[in-house]
Amino acid sequence: MGRLYYGNSTDAIAVDDRELAHLKVVATAKLRRSEGFAMTFASAKHGRSTVWIHCAIPLRFDFDSAEPIRLDPAHVNDLAQAAASSAGIVIDLDALARAERPELAVVA
Repeated sequence: MGRLYYGNSTDAIAVDDRELAHLKVVATAKLRRSEGFAMTFASAKHGRSTVWIHCAIPLRFDFDSAEPIRLDPAHVNDLAQAAASSAGIVIDLDALARAERPELAVVA
């Protein structure tokens, strides 16, 4: 489980390493071009929080794994298209947790 730090806050947003690697690629490309975008994190426990990602605000990605993550080009493209939209990128932290730990999935 990686961590995303935004601004001067010492509070991190926990995101699995795979998703964080994809976010890093998209954010880096956007910020390199001085393009800001919205990023929303949602979970049942913590609600929903949206931040405006901008090149003037510090952004740090911390990964638990020292190994590079193999990126899925289609997922990078999906995130890039979302970043270019008015809604921005929306990350469902609960869905990521279920994907990482399938035993947490609710079975009806």
